[in-house]
Amino acid sequence: MIGAMENMTFRTFRTFRTLRTSAPRALAALCLALAGCGDDTGGGTSEGDTTSASATEATTGAPTTSSAGPTGSMTSGTGTDATTGGTTSGATTTTDATATTDPTTMTTLATTTDPGTTSTDPGTTSDTGGGVCLQGEVECDGGVAKICDGMGGYEEETPCDDACLDGVGCVLCIPGSTECEGDQVLVCNQQGDGWEPGEQCDAVQGVMCDPDLGSCVGACAPQSLGLSYIGCDYYPTVTPQHDGYHDSEQFAAAVANTTGNPANITITRGAQMITQVQVAPNSVQVIVVPWVDALTDGYGPSKLVVDGSYRLRSDQPVTVYQYNPLTPTSTNDASLLLPVNTWGADYVVASYNTWHFGGNGFPGFYAVTARHDDTEVTLTPSPTGGTVLAGAGVAANGTGVVSIDEGDVLLVASAQGGGGNPDPADLTGTRVTANKDIQVIGGHKCTNVPPTVIACDHLEESLFPVDTLAKEYIVVPPVQVPNNNLKKGQIVRVVATEDDTTLTFDPPQPAPGNIAMAGQFVELSTTTESFVVSSDKKIMVVQYMVGQAAGYGNSDPAMLQAVATEQYRDQYLFHAPTGYQANFVDIIAPDSASVSVDGMNVGGWEAIGNTGFSVAHVQLMNINQGNHDVSADAEIGISVYGVQSYGTYWYPGGLNLNLIPQ
Repeated sequence: MIGAMENMTFRTFRTFRTLRTSAPRALAALCLALAGCGDDTGGGTSEGDTTSASATEATTGAPTTSSAGPTGSMTSGTGTDATTGGTTSGATTTTDATATTDPTTMTTLATTTDPGTTSTDPGTTSDTGGGVCLQGEVECDGGVAKICDGMGGYEEETPCDDACLDGVGCVLCIPGSTECEGDQVLVCNQQGDGWEPGEQCDAVQGVMCDPDLGSCVGACAPQSLGLSYIGCDYYPTVTPQHDGYHDSEQFAAAVANTTGNPANITITRGAQMITQVQVAPNSVQVIVVPWVDALTDGYGPSKLVVDGSYRLRSDQPVTVYQYNPLTPTSTNDASLLLPVNTWGADYVVASYNTWHFGGNGFPGFYAVTARHDDTEVTLTPSPTGGTVLAGAGVAANGTGVVSIDEGDVLLVASAQGGGGNPDPADLTGTRVTANKDIQVIGGHKCTNVPPTVIACDHLEESLFPVDTLAKEYIVVPPVQVPNNNLKKGQIVRVVATEDDTTLTFDPPQPAPGNIAMAGQFVELSTTTESFVVSSDKKIMVVQYMVGQAAGYGNSDPAMLQAVATEQYRDQYLFHAPTGYQANFVDIIAPDSASVSVDGMNVGGWEAIGNTGFSVAHVQLMNINQGNHDVSADAEIGISVYGVQSYGTYWYPGGLNLNLIPQ
């Protein structure tokens, strides 16, 4: 066990080390609040700069603030020499009687004991005669807080038990610094008087808290994963399906292991362990889990299902898809799930009109899943989204503020807004925001697309946060089956995220060029055209396969959220379930790109107007348990779909989820 003095020394050392490496933003903010911290290029702290004055002095014991340096900039304010007690103020520098070299700035500081003598470093003029700190100002000398007397000395000195902060004095910790408490990262608060919970390092994901770094480490740590569809922590969520299907069909998650190591998978629901499996390297495994009847059955009302979602965790990066249901049947769809490190707190819903059949109103829906307790979800209906089956704090006009906890699912269902098809009630465009990150899946229990063309099919898609949406998308139709030389008809919706959004189509399309209000959308009726849609503000683009009776080959409705060109990747690993009449991957690529699927070069490209992009429709072989890969020498986009008579699934094969500013 570390003794009290050793422990204090260790914590002080780690605090200053963490200050240098982990808290530049917090220190910069604190410096702005304290008289004496410079903020220009000569000595200020910028994002990513780990050699700020306070941090460097705490380590090297030499003041780093000087005037008229090599760049000609000037640093004003007061710096502190954590070892010698030397200070700098404006263009005046006071030092002790020992010459010191600052290894960070490589500037040799001259010394003098004569208060009237002027001494300089290269390019710097300092008057040591007037450099005294103000009375009452606090300086830190190592772990000692000193209160200046205004005459060049100190009126009080206090050894600090934990840490010392210039301008403040003794504190428990340096604001923004971190340390480990078991698997919990603790972050020092802004006042420096307490620790707050930070990231939780999850041993199930093979992540641990490194006490030397004060952060989580491992292949599944957020800083290791980046922002894409590949991750380690997912929430598969059952969504409304045609009643009775869960008696004969299965809900499943497919896990594709993207690494060369075995992936250990753990699936829970609330506190209940569901299953644990291992997925071999570079392979896929389909995991069947029980239906959640409260989410899949019935025609409403809106409801809150406690622990309604599953949680799927892996100790290696994987991709996850959910199938509702798994076996090809007459009403299928699937979703590419997003890992929790890419979730956001702002979404726009994609759904479809309430559909009337046999006296029932088959609802559109969106399902909100929380990853943290006390998540407050705010619902703002779109111009078409104000007709809702009330319940669980959701009003009949679609508004509501609902609190949900980790793993809970808030399911919002559309009501009947009229007596025929198409019904005007449509949740598309509704805004869902929260005080913490959430997952939102949009879709439909079972609907015709278009509403007058049979037959109905389940729709679902895990939606992308607004922060990841963009202003340019390439839209291509799928191919028909069995005649894949022809294109499948689709309906396309372009949804605005802001008022007064201007649209441009290339080649031109029969659609309005402006959307007046956020949440409104323009719809391109059944089309087989490929085109680029761009805008002056962020938009969401959704594609819907039309029903089989429309005359475009086999398959029924399915839904795809289009991927922005800014989120394209050059490599993908994806899953296409075997058992369908045909599976395809559609690839959108620059004209000059070289692309391979499962190691075979792709040909048969079709130009998309004069946009500089082309599309290839590649039929997939039922090999490798349905696991496939795509690689290219340029960034490309892909979508994956499977069709059979009166049954279809469709989802993006992957994407980056980088944050894109408006």
